[in-house]
Amino acid sequence: MSTHRRAAARRGGPQGRQRGAALLLALIILTLVTTVTAGMVWQQTRAVDVESAERARAQAGWILNGALDWARLILREDQRSARRRGNSYTSLDDAWSKPLEEARLSSFLAADKDNNADSDIEAFISGSIVDAQGRFNIRGLVDPTGKIVKPQVEALQRVASLAGAPSDTASRIADVFSASMAPPADTDPRGTPLRPETLDDLVWLGIEPATLARLADWVTLLPAVTTVNANTAPREALVAAIDGLDLGTAERLVQARSRKPFASMEAVQALLPEKVKADPARVGISSNWFEVSGRLRLEERVLEERSLLQRDGEKVTVRRRERHSFTTVQR
Repeated sequence: MSTHRRAAARRGGPQGRQRGAALLLALIILTLVTTVTAGMVWQQTRAVDVESAERARAQAGWILNGALDWARLILREDQRSARRRGNSYTSLDDAWSKPLEEARLSSFLAADKDNNADSDIEAFISGSIVDAQGRFNIRGLVDPTGKIVKPQVEALQRVASLAGAPSDTASRIADVFSASMAPPADTDPRGTPLRPETLDDLVWLGIEPATLARLADWVTLLPAVTTVNANTAPREALVAAIDGLDLGTAERLVQARSRKPFASMEAVQALLPEKVKADPARVGISSNWFEVSGRLRLEERVLEERSLLQRDGEKVTVRRRERHSFTTVQR
């Protein structure tokens, strides 16, 4: 009996091994199929996420485009209203100066069954318009040939001192700015630094970010030389724009305009000490340059944008746009 069993075992041995090999092969195939399927599911999920993010980005961009157009309309209508009233000044009493606090986007749109306050899309928008001429413009540090304008450097140094920046801040900015504004050399134009377009661009030229952060509230860089608007500038910018002006007198100017905007340069001069003169080439009462900030929160994502607008009569032109990275709201 034992002999027959051993013979049967010998006959069944190869079949058993074949069954084992087939089972192992089936397990390998199952593992491969599972892996491939999981990879396909992951890729599909990833593609859906990317498509959703891109769609949200595009929607946010369209909305911010509309918000920018709305800001242009406000500035244009404000100019028309000023002309009807016979005003030639720009002040903080104007409609453009009122910021838009965060509000649900649907509250600005026509109410219907598909678009109302009960919509599933949580979109919130906020923004503001700021007078760019309410700050000291360092474009005036050099003339068109790149030559440094000493009174403007002294003005910048007054602002830097008030901001607690290093004592050589103004001279360093003037030097690097002059180098970038000078006509390129015919022998080697590659040696001329790139011309900065914004205040942050001065980092390329070696100015420390911390120094620029101290100046940012009172200093700007615009595409053209501009005056400082006495109706919108903080007292520190007024100290820069008017030689010999102290902070106390600058504060009196700010308080006076809050009661009644300056309608002429004579009104500004009337509040200055006898020996202090406001140069119309450096300080004025109106503005043509404005910065628009927009922020859109779309569900869990946020998109921020800053634009520089130039107003020429009733024509409002977008001169620069900066869109910040699309981020996720932390909960």
